[in-house]
Amino acid sequence: MAKDYNIDIQRLFLEMMLEDASAYVRVQNIFNAENFDRSLRACAEFVKTHSDDHHTLPTREQIKAVTGVDLQSMPELDKGHYDWFFEEFEGFSRRNELERAILKAADLIENGDYDPVEKLIKDAVHISLTKDMGTDYFADPAARINRYFNSGGQVSTGWPQLDRLLYGGFSRGELNIFAGGSGSGKSLVMMNIALNWIQQGLHGVYITLELSEELTSLRTDAMLSSMSTKEIRRDIDTATLKVKMVGKKSGTYQVKGMPAQSNINDIRAYLKEYQIKTGRQVDFIMIDYLDLLMPVSAKVSPNDLFVKDKYVSEELRNLAKELGMLMVTASQLNRSAVEEVEFDHSHISGGISKINTADNVFGIFTSRAMKERGRYQIQCMKSRSSTGVGMKVDLSYNIDTMRITDDGEQAGDGSTGSRIGSIMTQIKGKAADGDGPSKWAKPEPIPGHLDVMPGKPGGEVQSNKLKAMLAGLKKEA
Repeated sequence: MAKDYNIDIQRLFLEMMLEDASAYVRVQNIFNAENFDRSLRACAEFVKTHSDDHHTLPTREQIKAVTGVDLQSMPELDKGHYDWFFEEFEGFSRRNELERAILKAADLIENGDYDPVEKLIKDAVHISLTKDMGTDYFADPAARINRYFNSGGQVSTGWPQLDRLLYGGFSRGELNIFAGGSGSGKSLVMMNIALNWIQQGLHGVYITLELSEELTSLRTDAMLSSMSTKEIRRDIDTATLKVKMVGKKSGTYQVKGMPAQSNINDIRAYLKEYQIKTGRQVDFIMIDYLDLLMPVSAKVSPNDLFVKDKYVSEELRNLAKELGMLMVTASQLNRSAVEEVEFDHSHISGGISKINTADNVFGIFTSRAMKERGRYQIQCMKSRSSTGVGMKVDLSYNIDTMRITDDGEQAGDGSTGSRIGSIMTQIKGKAADGDGPSKWAKPEPIPGHLDVMPGKPGGEVQSNKLKAMLAGLKKEA
């Protein structure tokens, strides 16, 4: 049965606030004069404006003189009385805010404006007094530090150099942005990180607003199977077998295409439906990419990139925190970054608004020549959790399979000597696959002469035979 917050109870709320100013201070974040009965609304409004303007509550005499409402004194109230007050006033405020939100939502729906409805209702339902008093810094430092590193879920990116730069990897509830120019490989970077994560056993969703689901999946096939897309087309059975074998040992991965100009509510609704239908908990989400989303919380022009991206990035970060997920997205670099080697905030399309909101921002630096040499460079433009700003990470790129890897994965410690050894091994392998004999291959004996190797001086007998042949040629000439 719903509680009846009649006029007498509302009057009692005001009288208890006046009796103890600290009670009003504790509820002022949810205090709204609109929630009170019409006969008490002027009184509640006067209490609020007087407190805001003069930093003290008005006296009962002031209230009676200004509004005509006569509030009584309530001496000898103890802690138990105020515990009741805080509990009841919270319920009173939530119910009235929710009623007003429903009425406003009905008008919005009638006008065909659906997007703000969810936020209106959610804000009303979430109205509450502050009960979490935060962290007592000196109480238990060890537990506090462990809570940060463990509860956040620092997850390796699969690239050791980037992990070291970020002190372990990405954390849940954070917004991570990879920025690059057109054709720089923003999607490829995200797909590679997604592949690293599912091979760690995480469950993820890749939302593509630009590429089709089929093309996105095909690229991942190439990365996972170590086959080029041409090879996959020629031998679909082998690619299928490799994908299924890896899938048995990996987390789940869903690729979902959405139209450009979608918003956070579309993504939230999809994730909820996906979790309900599959029973899977989503650990990470890739959104390809931020610039193609529209905000829910405000109507803005698509041409006003600064404001649009500000709202979208804030909503993305809130979604990551709300669901406790790893979130990675991408953004476009503007024209001024085309010829640049070093990226900074001015090169981000739409301005600094999205950078202010993001926890980590990386620039993708590459070129056609670098891709052909098998190199990618990630530049750290912002990091809240590390001191890596300005540092660069060089990664290896396979132009056929589109797989981006860290040399440290094979080299162990990523030392120069180990990398050179790895490169030499690749060169030897390529040479051995050519049409002619490899210069790295061990020389084979000349048939019929077990002790003679090509390119080396033979024994004394062979030397005499060669001399005799040359002498014969000269005589014939």
